[in-house]
Amino acid sequence: MGLELKYEEGQTALDEEEKEGLLISSITTREELDEFEQQNIEKAIEWTLGRKFKQEKIITEEFVCELHYKMFSDVWKWAGDFRHTNKNLGGDWKQIGIRLKQLNDDCLFWIQKEVYSGEDIAIRYKHQIVSIHCFSNGNGRHSRLIADIIVNHIFKKPIFSWGGSSINKKGEARSKYLKAVKEADNGNMKLLLEFAREK
Repeated sequence: MGLELKYEEGQTALDEEEKEGLLISSITTREELDEFEQQNIEKAIEWTLGRKFKQEKIITEEFVCELHYKMFSDVWKWAGDFRHTNKNLGGDWKQIGIRLKQLNDDCLFWIQKEVYSGEDIAIRYKHQIVSIHCFSNGNGRHSRLIADIIVNHIFKKPIFSWGGSSINKKGEARSKYLKAVKEADNGNMKLLLEFAREK
């Protein structure tokens, strides 16, 4: 039968070749896929909790890819690999490495020069890495986890609550989140930061 997926607003569709990277052949629906991905993500969160990462480790291409791999490697063959196709978000896939290096350089500068507060830096990094759209799938969830790692491991502050409920499914929390992201796209980080701390 194959994998039939419905997408919520703001989610990026997988092409057929990317769908072929599914490692669990019994998955045929979005609900089953979400469940297996969530189990994998929980293992990745556990992995981060047992470690203390320094900024020199976190703010690198290697860590960005390693984290995505930890989050999705039980489900997708291409976990941790940059996408090889263009999507409705993120620009040309051939520019991913260059854009990510620029973001990492900017972020290290923000930290060193204390350009923004720690929470603001984490949210700015989250917003920009999701706009690069490094991977075929999971970019939003990956960006939120890396923001949690930045705010907690570098700035010693509690992880974000991200509105206190699931934003992966249609509903009020997801609508608020997408509105905050659109504001951030226009240069206003305030709503996204407020949402990230909302319980």
